[in-house]
Amino acid sequence: MADETPESLIPYDEIVQEALRDVVGRVLSAVEAGGSLPGGHHFYITFKTRMTGVEIPKHLSQRFPDEMTIVIQHRYWDLKVAADHFTVGLSFGGVPATLRVPFAAVTDFVDPAVDFSLKFQANGADGAPHEEHDQPENDAPVVKTADDGSNVVSVDFTRKK
Repeated sequence: MADETPESLIPYDEIVQEALRDVVGRVLSAVEAGGSLPGGHHFYITFKTRMTGVEIPKHLSQRFPDEMTIVIQHRYWDLKVAADHFTVGLSFGGVPATLRVPFAAVTDFVDPAVDFSLKFQANGADGAPHEEHDQPENDAPVVKTADDGSNVVSVDFTRKK
C-alpha cells in the first residue's frame, strides 16, 4: 500500500480560498448596506500592494511595497463592495485616500472584536504591479507602524457623515 496521496484533478485549495474570500465580501457588503459597523466589530485587512487591480496612493505603495494592513473601525467612508473588489476611503496622517483592493489580493482578514480570522494565499501574487499614481501635492502623511516591526498601519477611522 502506498502512503502517497494521488494528485487531485480538482483544485480544492483554490475553491476553498475563493469561498472564504466570499465571506469577506459578504461581511463588507453587510457593513456597506447597514451604513456602519455593528457593535464593537472592526476589521484588520492585509493585502498585497503590488497585485494587479490594487489602487493605492503612490506614497503608500512606496512605504509598503509588498503588503499593507488597513483597519476599518471608526473613520472610513464610501465603502463600496463589488463582486471582485472593495473600495474604501481612509485617512493616513490626515490625508484622505481611496483604496481599491481586489479580494484576490487579500491575505488576512481579522475581526478582533470576536476573535475571528481568515488567512489566504494571494492569487496571482507574482502578477504585474498596479499602475503608478502621481505624487500627492499635500504634506506626506504620518503613518505609525506597530512596535513589533510588522506592516500594521495604525490609523484612526471614523465614518464621514
